[in-house]
Amino acid sequence: MSETIDYYEKNAKSFADSTADIEFSEMQDIFLSKLKEGALILDFGCGSGRDTRYFLQKGYNVIALDGSAELCKIAEAKTDIPVIQMDFNDFDEQDRYEGIWACSSILHLPKSELKSVLIHMEQALHKGGIIYTSFKYGDFEGMRNGRYFADFTEDSFKNFLTEIERLMIEKLWITRDARPGRQDEKWLNMILRTTRR
Repeated sequence: MSETIDYYEKNAKSFADSTADIEFSEMQDIFLSKLKEGALILDFGCGSGRDTRYFLQKGYNVIALDGSAELCKIAEAKTDIPVIQMDFNDFDEQDRYEGIWACSSILHLPKSELKSVLIHMEQALHKGGIIYTSFKYGDFEGMRNGRYFADFTEDSFKNFLTEIERLMIEKLWITRDARPGRQDEKWLNMILRTTRR
C-alpha cells in the first residue's frame, strides 16, 4: 500500500484534476436511494472530494478519509469539511454509519488485506447499512502504473465474499470507465449490505 500512497502524494493534483469533474451522479444516486434522508455516510478513500461534495450538497452528513495527505488537503478545499488521513488497515469503528462509499479506493489493497478491511467496514455500519464499492474488471492483481490493484469479476468477488460473514451482494453491475479515452475499461460496481439483524 505504501507505494500506492506515494503515487498519490506525488500525483495528487493531476489525479484530482482528472477525476474531480467526472459526471458520476448515476452511481451516487443509486447509493443514496438506499439511504434515508440526512444519513451519515463515510467516504472511504475520498480522493479529490468529488463524491463527498455531492453528498453534502444533497443534504447528507459525511465523514471523509483518505490515505494520502495531499489528497486530504485537496478534498478539504473542495468540501469545506475536515478530511481524516488514515491508512485503510487502521480503520476500526463500530455501528456508526448508514452507508460507506468506497469508490475506486479499496481496489488498491492486496486481497490478503482486503478481507480484514471489509470486515471492519461491515462492523462500522449500523444494522442494515450498505457499502458501495468498485473494482477494475478482470483477474489481475499487482502493481499497475505505479499503484497496486486487485481486480475482480462477478464470480471471483462472489467467491471472495464467501470468506466474509455478514456481507451480501444486494446489487452488482458492470460499467464502462467514465473518463475520456478510457471507455474500453470495465468496472465492477456493487452495493453490499450487512446481514446483521
